[in-house]
Amino acid sequence: MIGSSGIDAADVVAVARAGAPVELNDEAREAMAASAATVERLTDSDEPVYGVSTGFGSLVQKRIPAERREELQRALIRSHAAGMGPPVETEVVRAMMLLRARTLAMGYSGTRPEVAEAILALLNAGLTPVVPEHGSLGASGDLAPLAHCGLVLIGEGEVADGSGRRSPAADALAAAGIEPVTLIAKEGLALINGTDGMLGMLVLAIADLDRLARVADITAAISVEALLGTDRAFASDLIALRPQPGQAASAANMRRLLEGSPTVASHREDDPRVQDAYSLRCAPQVNGAARDTLEHARRVAEAELGAAIDNPMIMPDGRVESCGNFHGAPLAFACDFLAVAAAEVGAIAERRTDRLLDASRSYGLSPFLAADPGVDSGLMLAQYTQAAMVASNRRLAAPATVDSLPTSAMQEDHISMGWGAAQKLRASIANLNRILAVELVCGARGLELRAPLEPGAGTGAALTALRKSGVPGPGSDRFLAPELEAAERLVASGELVDAVETAIGELA
Repeated sequence: MIGSSGIDAADVVAVARAGAPVELNDEAREAMAASAATVERLTDSDEPVYGVSTGFGSLVQKRIPAERREELQRALIRSHAAGMGPPVETEVVRAMMLLRARTLAMGYSGTRPEVAEAILALLNAGLTPVVPEHGSLGASGDLAPLAHCGLVLIGEGEVADGSGRRSPAADALAAAGIEPVTLIAKEGLALINGTDGMLGMLVLAIADLDRLARVADITAAISVEALLGTDRAFASDLIALRPQPGQAASAANMRRLLEGSPTVASHREDDPRVQDAYSLRCAPQVNGAARDTLEHARRVAEAELGAAIDNPMIMPDGRVESCGNFHGAPLAFACDFLAVAAAEVGAIAERRTDRLLDASRSYGLSPFLAADPGVDSGLMLAQYTQAAMVASNRRLAAPATVDSLPTSAMQEDHISMGWGAAQKLRASIANLNRILAVELVCGARGLELRAPLEPGAGTGAALTALRKSGVPGPGSDRFLAPELEAAERLVASGELVDAVETAIGELA
């Protein structure tokens, strides 16, 4: 249910990914009707009001006569639907549509309830506008992507159904019993002047990173155990000396995952090694810093989920004011910061994998965890693949937000590049999922090669889940790609975390 006070992140994920139904409540309809009435009073006025009686961007000085103001809104949508490239993922477009309806429902955009209801009708019918990848600079909102969505509302453009089949919007709307919207004053502008694409991608990224933060602790614990590392560096009193909340949560997870491990206990006394390498000992520090970055991004997203994003804004006292709330800087910074965090979580995971495969540093494991080193290469190339994705994430960690350039004849002379920041974050998260899957495969094989020593309950549950997913244990060389893909699915589905939490309780 969408009201006039924003929406929760969980609802965005449910609609975007699970197809949850959504509707507008009466409070939102009343707020929208009051706002639309204000715009209606201005429609026949000679007073210049941006987006109602003027052109757009640097054409703001151009007055539009009253009889052409509906045409103005249609022309805006058509001209701004200028994206190029492959289509954006369905879940992103669905999130973007929901979030635009959410802003309209707050009653500061001057649109009628019918506009938001038409967006929700598309969502509930499983019809997704085809939105090209390139077109948004994240300044006056996600203009081109939102315009492609708006184009479908007026019965133009293309949509894809639940199976991905594309068809003309007019045909799909007619088949679903959805009437195209005839836009009136301000409504075309209100459909495109938002940060909804950036915000949708950020919300989905946060949901993914919530899961991957726990996966990173699981795979780190497996590697520590397989490498005969110590859990003493994760002791609560040691960690408390540096009161970083993310570090404390990650270290607590590591302690629980390794608790009662016969493998860890086997070398607790008389171990000649004084301390473990950084990639083991500092796992909570790196994974924890990423958690703290995630919490910052969550605060940004939560604020935006309750924000009215448009220009101009229709105020309750009847004022119509231009503003800059559509600028994507807060979201863009958060996306860039998360890409840095994701890159580093992946980088330290790769260092642990490399250590597992190097016989000179693995403390007794076979080279590359191979059954017959020389004849067999073992998991050598799994680390190559992992390293390639780590390198890719380092490139994706370069900030998009510093690449502002002017548009619209210098009227829009600073832009956020937030859409690009969010897109590269999605790519980084996909890579991180695979990077951790590779560490999982290698760490699990290392654990099994320590037999008859046994893992702890937490790491043992992860090992069992991996084997049940279709990844077999140690043995002669075989076609490896399907096994890595199975591990990737296990991580991405949440089943790995579920299996561990079933065994030892919920992780932080």
